[in-house]
Amino acid sequence: MPDAQHSDLLDPFEERLTAGLHDAGNAFETDRAALVDAGALKGRRRLLRRRNAAVVGSAAGIALVGVGGALLLPSGDPAKARGAAATSTLASASAPTPVSAETLTRTLEHELVVGRGGTYGGFTKIEARGTDEGLSPYVRLVFDDGKGAAAVSVTMDRIQPGSDDARQITTCPGKAFTHYDACGTSRLADGSVVMVLQGYEYPDRRVDTKWWNAELVTPQGQHVSLNEWNAAAEKDSPITRPQPPFSAAQLRKVAASKIWRDAIDAMPVNSNSPTTPSSSSTGATVSVTSTLRTLVPKGLAVSEAGDPGDTGFGYLVVDDGKGKTLVQVNVQADMADVEGELFGSDAEVLADGTKVATHQGPGEKGGTGVVMWTVDTMRPDGSRVVVSAFNSGAQDTAATRKSPALTMKQLREIALSPKWR
Repeated sequence: MPDAQHSDLLDPFEERLTAGLHDAGNAFETDRAALVDAGALKGRRRLLRRRNAAVVGSAAGIALVGVGGALLLPSGDPAKARGAAATSTLASASAPTPVSAETLTRTLEHELVVGRGGTYGGFTKIEARGTDEGLSPYVRLVFDDGKGAAAVSVTMDRIQPGSDDARQITTCPGKAFTHYDACGTSRLADGSVVMVLQGYEYPDRRVDTKWWNAELVTPQGQHVSLNEWNAAAEKDSPITRPQPPFSAAQLRKVAASKIWRDAIDAMPVNSNSPTTPSSSSTGATVSVTSTLRTLVPKGLAVSEAGDPGDTGFGYLVVDDGKGKTLVQVNVQADMADVEGELFGSDAEVLADGTKVATHQGPGEKGGTGVVMWTVDTMRPDGSRVVVSAFNSGAQDTAATRKSPALTMKQLREIALSPKWR
């Protein structure tokens, strides 16, 4: 887990996100600070990246092997040969014809050399899986053009078009939770949406390993994830170059390459393959961030806000003129089965049966002097609303004030608002 210092907090939450917010709620209680894990959006995106990049079997040792098994020596012009091979294979391949691991590898190599307008370097640690090998196809390798080794990977899978996951994958994360240098989302001519993020492997930047990432989702639910680092591995590896090899524009272009979509189309279809929007993505839902905006006290200036499309988690960064405060909310349904774990015998019970628990303590994301104030509520029907505020605009940056801009009474009023129903 890249966020090693928070592994006991983020890993359970991230693994349960794919099963729903209900399971996420169980994970929160493992650590009180995890009640409202502020890395929800980034966690989901990084979970998907790690899941799709899972490697089965040994590395595919096909570096420097040309068409027909001919060895391409560095003194020749392997870049052109690889480009021709990739182009030829792409032209002859049409779904559902399988796309081989070798084709995917050659395509990525071609983009790293010819596509960048660069010169031939070297490829090592090549691992790939074609569409005829089961599971999701991928290719990953280490590229060195003489300017330093860089890990590069492409993973491919299907996702429900129009779903919350599809939208969140292509939405830039809030800077209140994730440090990055640049991020942007654009729509291509064919309706595909692609996000390009230029950030860091470690959100707290304890090591300045850069992680640049492009996430593309097509209207048909094809999902391509292109990742690169300025090191030979995504973590626990020395920084070898100032920047990853692809620029932001090149990331966007390579992620949109037709060969990746051909590979997704060639993946075996099963009953679990998402091809249409889920019912939950089209039903009536409540925007957490938009609702929170209506509940915070008057006179607070909002400098940053969560995605208005999010229905389980939302946040605002507010300022009353005395310093920034991060306010975040988790809204969860059907949590009655863990009520006993979340609310002890000392919990307050209101006339309608709603339980209320409060917590005040230090923050645990590394920000100097940061405190976390939380009000946790559960109604008799099992619906849960958790509201937290911090005396900083982000959990991992230094405190901007002595206490949050909202009092515990105000947090309580927000958590108990009937608007969450």
